[in-house]
Amino acid sequence: MKQQKSTGSILLFVCLIVFFDAMGVGLILPLMPEIITRLSDLPNSRAVEVSGYLLVTYAGMQFVCAPLIGGLSDRFGRRPVLLLALLGFSIDYFVMAAAPSLAFLFVARLISGIFGATYSAASACIADIASKTDRARLFGIAGAAVGLGFILGPVIGGLLGSQNFRLPFMVAGLLSLTTCLFGWFNFPETLDLEQRRQFDWSRANPVGSLLSIARHPGVLILLAAMFCIQLSKQAYISVWPFFAIEVVDWTPVAIGLSITVYGIMMVIVQGLLTGPTVKWLGERTTLWLGLAFGAIGFLILAQAVGPYVIYAGIIIGGLCEFSIPTMQALMTRSAPDDSQGELQGAIASVYSAAAIIGPFIMSQIFGFYTREPNPYFPGAPFMLAAGLILSAGLIIGVSAGVRRRRMDVC
Repeated sequence: MKQQKSTGSILLFVCLIVFFDAMGVGLILPLMPEIITRLSDLPNSRAVEVSGYLLVTYAGMQFVCAPLIGGLSDRFGRRPVLLLALLGFSIDYFVMAAAPSLAFLFVARLISGIFGATYSAASACIADIASKTDRARLFGIAGAAVGLGFILGPVIGGLLGSQNFRLPFMVAGLLSLTTCLFGWFNFPETLDLEQRRQFDWSRANPVGSLLSIARHPGVLILLAAMFCIQLSKQAYISVWPFFAIEVVDWTPVAIGLSITVYGIMMVIVQGLLTGPTVKWLGERTTLWLGLAFGAIGFLILAQAVGPYVIYAGIIIGGLCEFSIPTMQALMTRSAPDDSQGELQGAIASVYSAAAIIGPFIMSQIFGFYTREPNPYFPGAPFMLAAGLILSAGLIIGVSAGVRRRRMDVC
């Protein structure tokens, strides 16, 4: 069945879905300080906290809706769920373009979170069409699409936003609507009727989804490690533009370019290097390699005092992107075919849980360490991020040791 479907067109549409999700984040990142200060009258150390609350609003809705969308896609198929979400995305971009106040922007972020919870259904498409041995490569390509969203989103946001901070959202709305039309005519259903399962409300919520998928051996440990990794990455999303202004006084265009470099690293690592590296070293060794580079990159950023050091931290830390597709591939092997949407929903819930907790923690830490009379350490969020990466490695290492001892006993 998998071979009869057009893998190329399906993968293209999935990549477009996650691309627009990432671009939506990338668009707003370099503009966040300006948007907040225009709609309020707050200094940098306080504006970052409002930014954290906006990100928490977005992520909170993703956390609630991701397993619901994953479960609906397991029941009704991937196509209707993803097309409806894309249509909602395009409408929401236009809503954000017209936001007259911070309160309106919070409502727009809430709607974005609902329609942005498509990662579960989009990732499940890859599990539908790919063999188990090829999933790491295809997840890597999808991850590269996320990186591409981070490349173009900040560029569009920085350049167009310098003319009119509402203009980037209008452009993104048109692009998202165009993608929806493309999917209507070119995206086939990937989930066969015999592979569908009944929708169950007890499993279509963050807690139920995690408990249900945790029954499969090895998944829960990897989910815990993935949570630590995603929580560490919130240091970028939550405080980056404020950190760049505080440390090197960058403009929105310069901030956008720095985020673009990180997006380029995501594309290179996940889209070009993950497949060959997994083939050469294996999934687990590639995972460890990504964790090591991630910790080093965060430590560099924590101590950065100039642009060259910042870019060194971005490039080295970008190699952490090896870890996500390899972890996804390892988890898909532990879940049955009729629960791949549920698994991706659980993964998306972990992402969203990290995105709820992370912005609040990271923005509060940054605000505290950049306000007098507190100690001045704007790199504090990145120091915490390095510790979280090391925690993920510890979880995986302890789990591997327990498994080996069990095998020796048997």
